[in-house]
Amino acid sequence: MPTLTAAAVRKQIAAGATDAVYLLAGDDDIEKSALAGEFSDLVEEDLRAFNVERIHAGDWTSGDRLADGVAAVIAAARTLPMMAPRRVVTVLQAEGVLVPRRESEAATRALEALESLLKDPERQTTLVFVAGTVDKRSRMYKLLQRQATIVECGAIADQADAERWVRTRIAAGGAEIDPAAARLLVTRAGVDVRRLRGEVDRLLLYTLGQKRIGVEDARAIAGPAALLDDWALTNAIEAGQAGEALRQLALMLDAGTPPEKILGQLGWLVRAKFPQLSPAEVRRAIDALFRTDQDLKRSAGDPRVLLERLVVELCTPKR
Repeated sequence: MPTLTAAAVRKQIAAGATDAVYLLAGDDDIEKSALAGEFSDLVEEDLRAFNVERIHAGDWTSGDRLADGVAAVIAAARTLPMMAPRRVVTVLQAEGVLVPRRESEAATRALEALESLLKDPERQTTLVFVAGTVDKRSRMYKLLQRQATIVECGAIADQADAERWVRTRIAAGGAEIDPAAARLLVTRAGVDVRRLRGEVDRLLLYTLGQKRIGVEDARAIAGPAALLDDWALTNAIEAGQAGEALRQLALMLDAGTPPEKILGQLGWLVRAKFPQLSPAEVRRAIDALFRTDQDLKRSAGDPRVLLERLVVELCTPKR
């Protein structure tokens, strides 16, 4: 079965075309909780009391409790929906079910019963396991890889998904954020979840006590714009666009990219592309690279200025 992003699963939910079994895993607990709650959208609000069931597996610490809990999951999953096309059963803290803390005869029987359900799931039920750390070597996880759709919560697919992630995170912090403010934050931070998490945490601290977060709040704490395309600098140089190349260089430096890494990327460009782009300028470009490398090593100037001079020189030849 496939591994999907949270954004892809949301599209399935919106279309009402979900798979039979899901495993929501990953270290982003807020994302997992939010996505698990959205499965209830498969059922009309008035009918959710009959067709949406949440089961907590955190206290299934003995073989007997595990057996009783698994029996409850199977019964809930096998129950036909009432006045609705689909039923949703969510098992929270499911790591205790997938990898029991204690082995016993009762636990073994319970897992065998759960395996039978996973191999032949009820097609009118969407069964969702929400787990923390799962041993990917375990027998149950390997079965889920074959029978379930696995969702790694924490990865962000695109800008729209990142904006939704920001809104969810802010809501979990007890506030609301204007759409334009969320957009600004994502535009600056990009779709890197680690940087986004840091920006949101700083924003919540900066606006502590506020119920509504606006664009000015986001602008006050947002870091420099993120480089959304790692090769935008070299692409601009290839096109001979000095202004755009300098802008991309500034973005890379402001984002914390080491000058040595940028120089290495420019070295690759000269070696791989310049013989076709501008054969007569290869020797001059290599000399400029060597000079800049030596100047950086000797601290013979501000690294930003040295790299800016190099970029302009590489953009100079007529393409």
